[in-house]
Amino acid sequence: MTAEDAGPAAKRARTDDAAEVADAPMPDAAPDAASEGEDFAKYTVTELMKLYYSRLFPHQDFAKWLAYGNDSKHAQADSQYFQRREFCFTLEGDIFVRYQSFKDGDELQAALVRRLPAKIDIGPVYNVDPQRRAAVAGGERAFAPVERELVFDIDMTDYDSVRTCGKEGHICHLCWPLMAVAIKILDEGLREDFGFNHLLWVFSGRRGIHCWVCDDRARQLTDEQRSSIATYFAVYKGEEKGLAKLALSYIHHPAVQRALEALNETWIETILPNQELLENEGNWEAVLAYIPDEDVRDTLRSRWQAGRVLKMADDSINVARWHDLVAEVDKAAHKEKDLKRKGALSRCKDEVVFAYTYPRLDMEVSKKMNHLLKAPFCIHPKTGKVCVPIHPERAFDFDPDTVPTVAQLLTELDSNNGKSSMDDAVEVFHEAFLDKLQLASRETLAAKARSAAAKPTLAW
Repeated sequence: MTAEDAGPAAKRARTDDAAEVADAPMPDAAPDAASEGEDFAKYTVTELMKLYYSRLFPHQDFAKWLAYGNDSKHAQADSQYFQRREFCFTLEGDIFVRYQSFKDGDELQAALVRRLPAKIDIGPVYNVDPQRRAAVAGGERAFAPVERELVFDIDMTDYDSVRTCGKEGHICHLCWPLMAVAIKILDEGLREDFGFNHLLWVFSGRRGIHCWVCDDRARQLTDEQRSSIATYFAVYKGEEKGLAKLALSYIHHPAVQRALEALNETWIETILPNQELLENEGNWEAVLAYIPDEDVRDTLRSRWQAGRVLKMADDSINVARWHDLVAEVDKAAHKEKDLKRKGALSRCKDEVVFAYTYPRLDMEVSKKMNHLLKAPFCIHPKTGKVCVPIHPERAFDFDPDTVPTVAQLLTELDSNNGKSSMDDAVEVFHEAFLDKLQLASRETLAAKARSAAAKPTLAW
């Protein structure tokens, strides 16, 4: 479960057994069948969940993803695979119900419509059906996860110290490039450096993004391997005394250099002007703090306070001041005789860019196989927005302000002959992820069949 969605433990009633809450009262709901011209905006998100789960939630595509081809009649398919997957429902009243399992997408949808969870979390695939864990020889100790997607979670609140457009739950088109460049860097790194192919990127519904790495190899990683991959991307290590702690060396690792090229472009084109990071003294002092030379800081500060900056026609004042900073730092580095100070001056420009723009991962989410993460296509209870997939090649075009709400979807459904913006979200799900994954899953089953056929037997 992500920090974004989990409330304080003391405020959450928890249970592991569905039977304990089977008779819990369900939330009030909008009518099962809307009248013509129904104003869905008058209902709360909770009241619309039954209509959403019964009419819009793409349960069959959802199940096809998590079955990984094992829902087919192929001889090598594991018909029990999907049923060994853990689902966790957060019900009305913050009742947290773990170890739910279902034989297929239809049974999942029936449970969603019946129980109306405010949130669905996805856990690992276990060695037995999670609902039968108590019957395993050896009890709970013998019940263990055997497979789980490698996941990443990035929350916009972790950028509050470097963005000016808003804080906490706020997200908008001005700060979205921070998420878009994070997608670009992680997507390229996971594909090019680790050879993964099947990555699902999802908007969290409020202020962040999730990544599901779904290759066979990724799902079978140990906790130690997951932690190592997450650490590989952990250039940003938190903050100390107002400055970012960064794992950077004088000569950049190729992956860091590749990231820097992407970050520099985004920094100049969107983040500097959008966030107005050099617009005024309150903002520019935080940037100047990274320059390890007091004379350079004083020179830039005096020049900017006096308004003496050559501004190109197409540049914002923020971009113009950045070019001024780069030139002044380069001049000081060129004159510096002390090699250590010269190196520090040369690095400080990159440190600013990494400090303000590099992905800030929630490391704990990625490290453990049994960590829960919110499912795609959930409805965020506070915003009413759908957790829609994001095409990684179009991440900079994504606008969190235009993500559909459940009320909007239901209105579209009734006024557009059964069509809605959910169709677009499902299309992205297929185009960017599911279609290629299903092809790979079929190839995996075929390879298992060939391997089985090649094994020697005692038959004459």
